[in-house]
Amino acid sequence: MTELSRKNSNGMNDKFLKPYNPSETEGRIYQLWEESGFFAPENLPGERKKPFTMIMPPANANGSLHAGHALVMTLEDIITRYRRMRGFKTLWLPGLDHAGFETQVVYEKQLEKEGRSRFGMDPKELYKEILAFTLENSKNIESQIRKMGASCDWSRQQFTLNPDLVGKVQQTFKKMFDDGLVYRGSRIVNWCSKHATSLSDVETESKEKKDPFYYFKYGPFTIGTTRPETKFGDKYVVMHPDDKRYSAYKEGDTFPLEWINGPITATVIKDTAIDIELGSGVMTITPWHTAIDFDIAERHKLPKEQVIDMRGKLLPIAGEFAGMKIAEARPKIVEKLKAKGLLVKVDENYVHNVPVCYKCETPIEPQVSPQWFVKMKPLAEKAIQAVDSGKITFIPNNYRKIFLYWMHNTIDWNISRQIVWGIPIPAKICEACGDGVADLADDIKKCPKCGGSLRKDTDTFDTWFSSGQWPLLTLGFPEGKDFKEFYPTDVMESGSDLIFKWIPRMVIFGLYLSGEVPFKTVYLHGLVNDAKGQKMSKSKGNVINPLTLTEKFGTDALRIGLISGNTPGTSLSLSEDKIRGYKNFANKLWNIARFVIESTEGEELEPAFSAYTSADAVLRLERHDLLVDATKDMEAYRFYMGAEKLYHYAWHTFADKILEESKEILQSGNAEEQKSRKQFLLHTLDKILKSLHPFIPFVTEEIWQLWKQPSEKEGMLMVAEWPVHNSPKV
Repeated sequence: MTELSRKNSNGMNDKFLKPYNPSETEGRIYQLWEESGFFAPENLPGERKKPFTMIMPPANANGSLHAGHALVMTLEDIITRYRRMRGFKTLWLPGLDHAGFETQVVYEKQLEKEGRSRFGMDPKELYKEILAFTLENSKNIESQIRKMGASCDWSRQQFTLNPDLVGKVQQTFKKMFDDGLVYRGSRIVNWCSKHATSLSDVETESKEKKDPFYYFKYGPFTIGTTRPETKFGDKYVVMHPDDKRYSAYKEGDTFPLEWINGPITATVIKDTAIDIELGSGVMTITPWHTAIDFDIAERHKLPKEQVIDMRGKLLPIAGEFAGMKIAEARPKIVEKLKAKGLLVKVDENYVHNVPVCYKCETPIEPQVSPQWFVKMKPLAEKAIQAVDSGKITFIPNNYRKIFLYWMHNTIDWNISRQIVWGIPIPAKICEACGDGVADLADDIKKCPKCGGSLRKDTDTFDTWFSSGQWPLLTLGFPEGKDFKEFYPTDVMESGSDLIFKWIPRMVIFGLYLSGEVPFKTVYLHGLVNDAKGQKMSKSKGNVINPLTLTEKFGTDALRIGLISGNTPGTSLSLSEDKIRGYKNFANKLWNIARFVIESTEGEELEPAFSAYTSADAVLRLERHDLLVDATKDMEAYRFYMGAEKLYHYAWHTFADKILEESKEILQSGNAEEQKSRKQFLLHTLDKILKSLHPFIPFVTEEIWQLWKQPSEKEGMLMVAEWPVHNSPKV
């Protein structure tokens, strides 16, 4: 006899005589699921015509599973298991992201520890090293996703650097170039001087900082700045054309003044971008190093001078300060201006938000740089129309407004990165005029604009450019069988912080390339914080490793602990005590099953049993109402409510009350009462296991296997029918 079917002389499986042991169970049960083939939709038993599709957000293949990943895997597996039990042809497709800039930053830290730098390495050699690093981490991540119980279809797993996916991403670029939606231009971009690459707006963060605010005499005016090191290029004073205080000044007027490195001539510019009410209503502009100033310079066709190089050092325009880092030069520049009598005053307690690189927190240095940009407005308009027409639902609904805000206020997207790790941009750059042309087949030999010589572009795509096409790429757009059957997908579950990063890009690419939205529902979860509600960070020392919790308390305990009390879009506080409590629930369910099976020995579950006593009929109706209510929660993506209701029924109603009452009935009741109660207990155990399975799949499947001992894989709990047959209206 197999281990699962071994029984003692009383008919009770030997395993039930021991406490539930997650570490002994989980690996074996997951192997059972995986070997069944039921993770793949085409292998599911029964008649399943209607597909249900969800694409896993590709985990970054550069580290280990963290608490946020654990929540993602739990939520998405709950959705998948529920839909599978509801009879859908369910596909949950997994994947990994090369995570361009983020992965290269992680690897550069490793290089620093080894005393190396990517700037002194051959790009091809660096790429090979990062690839090996990524592939090794990929195995680790895949193993950890399995440990979370994820019932995704591993046979369809994708990686953003798979050759066919790379080819399709590059084809999209070519199509957008041909359609006039991609262009190359020298515009102001966010520049990380530490990693020497441009970043999009969504890859910068604002950090509150206290800096001195300096006031300087600039000819007849007083100007203010936190960045005196940029002022070498300031040769223009700008004022509002309607500011009566400066009506004597005309556009184009010039005046001489003493400045940092000697006398200069300044020019008056009139522009409506100036706030009359702010300060003196006059400012100088640094066209190369701030976005607002760049726009003013563009409108007035002013020349732009670079003051700070791409590694954060001052250029020769700074005279004696050339070659200095910003932090070193700033106080020396102020001291020189003070010596010239040009320092008016200093506010030492000026608090402002400083844009920083989201990975290394180096202050962003705006730079004018030739990059590839996507014209976002025409694409955003399609996304707005789709949401306004109700094609996409957001959970929670307030994120609909956030999505629309970002689409109404979008700016052109810089998609080129100056790093080696990523998908190469299939383009060539003209050595003469600097213009760019998309070139997939390497068959363009001369610049179409000026006839100049071309060089191959060495930049790579922003990761969001490839991951934005993820639902399309993973399903084999445009001709793939899966694309035709499973697109558009049903749900995109993701972190709420991606509402303005990843979600819009998937929507615009889906509509642009296929004409359809990529998903019908967007479910957004919040951050997973520590027990005190603080954001986890290595510097705080409060990072909770989810795998440590699964080793201590079992995966089921972590899963239901992550879901209970976790409303969509809000942050969750995670503590060991909470997870420990749910380990007790898994043990309680184990003991419930042992009692029911032992107490009903010799009694077979009769599916159509109706001869209940009046007392049991009341209990049966209460159970039915509970299951209908929980099913409504599942249909409405209120998993936190469904989990809580099922938990309380199993523990506090069924175990604490009904089972205690049953002891007397089973001991001294008449034959009719005993028969009725045994059937009620068997039916209730059956339905509890089914309804709790999406939340705590390991312990429920283990109990099911020990109890039912199915001879065929079709008898597994993971493909059992959900206990409420007709889908209740939400």
